[in-house]
Amino acid sequence: MKIAIFCGSMSDRKLMKNAEDLLKELNILYIYYIISAHRLPDVLLKTIQKIEIKKVDVIIAGAGLSAHLPGIISSHTYLPVIGVPIYNYPNPLSGQDSLFSMIQMPKGVPVATVGINNSYNAALLAIRILSIKYDKIKKLLFKFKEKTRTKLIQKIEKNL
Repeated sequence: MKIAIFCGSMSDRKLMKNAEDLLKELNILYIYYIISAHRLPDVLLKTIQKIEIKKVDVIIAGAGLSAHLPGIISSHTYLPVIGVPIYNYPNPLSGQDSLFSMIQMPKGVPVATVGINNSYNAALLAIRILSIKYDKIKKLLFKFKEKTRTKLIQKIEKNL
């Protein structure tokens, strides 16, 4: 596995689907966990230790409300962690609480953070990180970017 995806609850998984879809499209190996940082902290810590042994390179963690999952994971690993703030609950802060929880990490516990509900960009950032180490993934990324560019040009030309 190259990437581990975490989310804190089943209800968050549907918002992390865009990350999974992109990784599947590019045939990049990943493993998925649904573990609450608050309800199952012991299970989370054991899982972090296991994925380090499995040679995971990057972690994507989506969380809503207090959004501690990415930060807790980051505090227990040397791997890069990408946080996805999730807005999936009726709450007046519209996911801003989750965003602020991730971007205001203390010194020494970094969490790269993407936009609210933007698991697609989290996966793309993880792929870019992997492309530094793996030439095969770098080639996939270049092909993907060219394909995306071509699609956009075709859309523009259709509308002219």
